[in-house]
Amino acid sequence: MPSDRQDVVVDALFGFAVFAVVAIAVGSDVSNRGNLALGYAMAAVLGGLMPARRRWPVGVLLATAVLIVANYVIDLPTIGLAVPAAAALYSAAEAGRTAWSAGTAAALVAVSTFARLGEGQDPAYLLGYELPSTAAIMGAAIALGNAQWQRRQADHQRERAALLDAQARESEAAERLALERTRIARDLHDAVGHHLSVVSLHAAVAAEALEDDPADAEAARAELVHVTQASRAGLSELRSTVRALRDADPGGERTSSLAHLDELADSVRAAGVAVEVEGRPGAGEIPGMVDATAYRIVQEALTNTLRHARADRARVVFTRRDGVLEVRVTDDGRQGPSTAGGDAGEGPAAAPGSGLAGMRERVRLVGGSVEAGPGPGGGFAVHARLPLGGDR
Repeated sequence: MPSDRQDVVVDALFGFAVFAVVAIAVGSDVSNRGNLALGYAMAAVLGGLMPARRRWPVGVLLATAVLIVANYVIDLPTIGLAVPAAAALYSAAEAGRTAWSAGTAAALVAVSTFARLGEGQDPAYLLGYELPSTAAIMGAAIALGNAQWQRRQADHQRERAALLDAQARESEAAERLALERTRIARDLHDAVGHHLSVVSLHAAVAAEALEDDPADAEAARAELVHVTQASRAGLSELRSTVRALRDADPGGERTSSLAHLDELADSVRAAGVAVEVEGRPGAGEIPGMVDATAYRIVQEALTNTLRHARADRARVVFTRRDGVLEVRVTDDGRQGPSTAGGDAGEGPAAAPGSGLAGMRERVRLVGGSVEAGPGPGGGFAVHARLPLGGDR
């Protein structure tokens, strides 16, 4: 793949850069310490670690730190501290191991500083000039790597949010289609079924009357028999059509249901937000429209968590009491897209977008209420109350 080849090229350039920097430091060593050939070999080993930085970022970082310490223990030419470690520090932070980078950098600085002070080096020069510059270079490498990791995480969450939006649109389309099919089925039954029933009834009565008075009625009787048969066949065909319209699932459209909650939660977890679910009702325990509404509330709340909150954790809790299903979705991120709470349909608009407004409309359809706003312990919270008789 092109991206894989690009990664190989970047890692090779990283390795060459590390080798070149360390080799230059070895060649320009003014202290005439140690074996130059061994110093160049050390530079090659440090550079050779870079192709493994993506697969084992922490291992490369620790190996680099050990080699830098070993360089001074065996009295090789001076190569400095920050520059040889910068690439490994950046790589670990870029892989999301910022704590390892910071801890390793602090350990290297502490070991180097105490060792050199113990050797009698000038404290003013060491602490006033070299230590700040070393810490600045290491800190910059870690910060740059962490910024790259944060950018990738944000891109990934945007992709997951877009996927959830697409799933929501698919669910909405399937719901609209199902509602339209139900409406057509009801209209067919009410408008056509009634008339066909009347035709069938009167045709049967006419046939019975002619049976009692058969004078010159053979042809009429035959026609009425055909009418009766045709109308009954029409009724049977109408019932089959209505049943198909109500029950069929053409093309396997996805419908909103808490049965899909695990799939929804897994997609959010894949974006980096840990999702906990408690008290989810089992299949068939709540009416269909309430089930669909509860699922859409959770879906919209988790989508907003991904899109706006920068949260690490989210919690979905279902509670049933006094004929009401309560759905609460909370996260530990920043304030969400809305600060407006209140019952559905009663308070001001919860957000400039359509997500929470659509949520309120759905809750209103089942006679419930919803509140959305900052949670009492931080983050954002959505709390909906759905009467379990909402299907009526």
